[in-house]
Amino acid sequence: MTHHRRGLRLLLKDNELLARIENDWATAGLDGRRAAMLQFTETLTRTPGATSPEDVDTLHSVGFTDRDVLDIVEVIAYYAYANRIADGLGITLEPWITDD
Repeated sequence: MTHHRRGLRLLLKDNELLARIENDWATAGLDGRRAAMLQFTETLTRTPGATSPEDVDTLHSVGFTDRDVLDIVEVIAYYAYANRIADGLGITLEPWITDD
């Protein structure tokens, strides 16, 4: 997760927000758009069969386009795929990857 943390830090440019998200994104004080995206991400990741058209409607209601939803789903699916490959093969992070 360290390399994901570094990327998120670069995107957010806000270490306090990053810490709140890491602690619990649902109570991190995110705007409605980010919160809806992360709720969708959590549902699709943890219980993919429970994802419904209403979840997509929620994303649309906070301003995401169909293309945005496609991008969100593709990123979620890619991370699930890549992480399962790494976990399944017992791959660990290289020692040169830092938290910076």
